[in-house]
Amino acid sequence: MGMRQMTFEIPDEVAEVFLKDFPGAEERSVEITSYILRHRAKKVYTDAELIAAADAANADEVLNRDIEEWQSFSDPIEEPWDAPSPR
Repeated sequence: MGMRQMTFEIPDEVAEVFLKDFPGAEERSVEITSYILRHRAKKVYTDAELIAAADAANADEVLNRDIEEWQSFSDPIEEPWDAPSPR
């Protein structure tokens, strides 16, 4: 994969802090790239994509077998306040 050098402007105050925190050019490149990937790679899913994902999960035979198995457990969850109080 190739690399591309880019030039952009930022306010002096921001540049001073950035250069102080990341003195090396490679360090700055890594920080900017990772920031962009962390903040811009957050995908917003459309309703159609969410519906397709739900349909795929609902059609998953292994998942459905696991769910049936989990739901077959009949052991009640006993909470301390469910026990009768001693008299």
